[in-house]
Amino acid sequence: MNRQVENRGRVLREHFGITPEPGQYVIALAGNPNVGKSTVFNALTGLRQHTGNWPGKTVDNAQGTFTYRKKPFLLVDLPGTYSILAHTVEEQVARDFICFGEPDATLVVLDATCLERNLNLALQVMEITPNVIVCVNLIDEARKKNITIDFPALEKELGVPVVATAARKSEGLDTLRETLYQVSTGARKYSPRQLVYSPSVEEAVQGLLPNLQCLVDHKLNPRWVALRLLDGDKAFIESISRHLDLQSNLKVLQEVAAL
Repeated sequence: MNRQVENRGRVLREHFGITPEPGQYVIALAGNPNVGKSTVFNALTGLRQHTGNWPGKTVDNAQGTFTYRKKPFLLVDLPGTYSILAHTVEEQVARDFICFGEPDATLVVLDATCLERNLNLALQVMEITPNVIVCVNLIDEARKKNITIDFPALEKELGVPVVATAARKSEGLDTLRETLYQVSTGARKYSPRQLVYSPSVEEAVQGLLPNLQCLVDHKLNPRWVALRLLDGDKAFIESISRHLDLQSNLKVLQEVAAL
């Protein structure tokens, strides 16, 4: 366990310029632009934050800290993105941190007034990691528009905790902190709903899994890696090799992708 912690610390420091304190839980904060993600970030961290750039990128990197139940948390605000399939630098930064930074939890902020559009990002993150919390923000605006959301049903459908908030009014933040604590510490575990693709895609995924499981080990969800290889994303293959120290297996990954 100590070796895993040390390795994650090295990856966070060398690849992402982030140095968590000993025992600090790391939370990735993701969301589409204009969903109130920065408001959630500020509400949780207050003045305990600093900004900079992601290493090698002209993209803002905001980090903040807070304490809950005597446990320290580091909240990393990822660039606002509509997807993490990495068509832009911002999407690449968000994807790489969620994949390779091994956050203890990923908090995905959605806009309650346009939930269907925002859910795309949440579903993508749920394919990468089971440690996901969905924060449905701006519920005060939804009320003004007479939009009603069945949050227990949504949580059951997604298979991850769903927390309703109006961050600028501090509504729901206590529940959000408790949920972050429960997921980050492993006190509660979830099985996110996984998307099922067409029979031909699912067959191709099953064909790739045996070759991938031994390569990525426990470090990445092999099913998600298989889906990205089917996309033919060469940049992602290089990211896997770089972040997981698989340079010697880069050719193998390329061959697997070509199958």
